[in-house]
Amino acid sequence: MSTASPGHVPSLPHSATLAWWLTAWLRGHEQTDHVLDVLAEDTHLLEGGSALDLLARTRAGGATYAGLALPVDGDPLGLGGPRDFNAAALEAGQAVVAGGLGLVPVEQGETVQWQVFEAGPRQLPDVGEADRGLRETLVSTAGDLADLDVAKWRPEAADALMNLHHRPALEAPLGTPPRCADLAARGLQAWAIVDLALDDDGGALSSYEVQRRAGLLQPLGRAARRAVVAACSPEVWPH
Repeated sequence: MSTASPGHVPSLPHSATLAWWLTAWLRGHEQTDHVLDVLAEDTHLLEGGSALDLLARTRAGGATYAGLALPVDGDPLGLGGPRDFNAAALEAGQAVVAGGLGLVPVEQGETVQWQVFEAGPRQLPDVGEADRGLRETLVSTAGDLADLDVAKWRPEAADALMNLHHRPALEAPLGTPPRCADLAARGLQAWAIVDLALDDDGGALSSYEVQRRAGLLQPLGRAARRAVVAACSPEVWPH
């Protein structure tokens, strides 16, 4: 799942947006009308219902917050089963876990319709662990990509690596810890670097170099996903 394309600012996945704003609503930090206005920007709907039905379904299920999952093959990050939910979330590349409910987005034209599944308990990296992992991986990846002359085959990625202080602006709802909003922005930024660097073969001289580049970027992509998941999952937020 891509968060950015060349020339575009990275944005949160649908599931991250829903997890943040649904949590703020369930905890009473944001009013219903404001949350519905935010969700209306991408037209989030419960499958067969409305955005308000989506909110009500999670509250009726006993949820007190909503968290994010960003699974990929070999790394079911944010998932705890059962099998049907995991399979749907893996196919979508994202999901929301709210209490015992699993919500998986399906894009239908101009709308994002959320399918409801049963969801089990899950294990996540905490915010501090995800933060440290992202910082360390960014440093090591920058050095590795410099050795591959990233500026030659993907100048946009090189520019992004050189401008790490210029992060995407995210509108976080009330009640979101500032540290988590910052971590989400830095995770998206790193994710965008991976997308840019893997966008095409650029100036790579051989299939070996293409494979080597993908291998070097894999840890950064994993660290970026872990950062965004931790930043958008209240069960691991600092108290």
